[in-house]
Amino acid sequence: MREHGVAGLSLRDVGQKVGMRAQSLYSYFDSKDALYDALFGEGCRRCLERIQRVERTGDARADFRTGSRAYVDFCLEDHARYQLLFQRTIPGFEPSPESYAPSVEGLEMTRQALVDAGGTDPRDLDLYTGVVTGLVDQQISNDPGGDRWYRLLDDALDMLFAYVDAREKGRAR
Repeated sequence: MREHGVAGLSLRDVGQKVGMRAQSLYSYFDSKDALYDALFGEGCRRCLERIQRVERTGDARADFRTGSRAYVDFCLEDHARYQLLFQRTIPGFEPSPESYAPSVEGLEMTRQALVDAGGTDPRDLDLYTGVVTGLVDQQISNDPGGDRWYRLLDDALDMLFAYVDAREKGRAR
């Protein structure tokens, strides 16, 4: 997938990489979608593990920032994996509930960390995911290997928390 893109994955190429005939792979995977599903599940588990390893300091906003940085680093490490996990580039592919479960767990951890940091409105999570994935997409698309959009993560989080604080201040009045 790193060589030909996610949609360019072929069982023949996978077989050559692992020293097997493509037909032999069918004893491990029923279909190409089953291979995608296994890769999706593995990627989601690795992402969840990365987020779970973030050390907590007790400062909810600092911890949220650290977790966000860990997530963005994970996304930028492997563009093909990011494409598979977050961009729906394979027509008709839907991950199995088992493979998708770590993603749901990770999103719930993110939601709770955001709530702990003051982002209690459900729209806050939508805004966060939209902005952060936008930065990742821009980085991958327009400056792969660079840091032009990566450097904006702290600014984006500052804006998010300024928005949250202003909204909460308005409620207090």
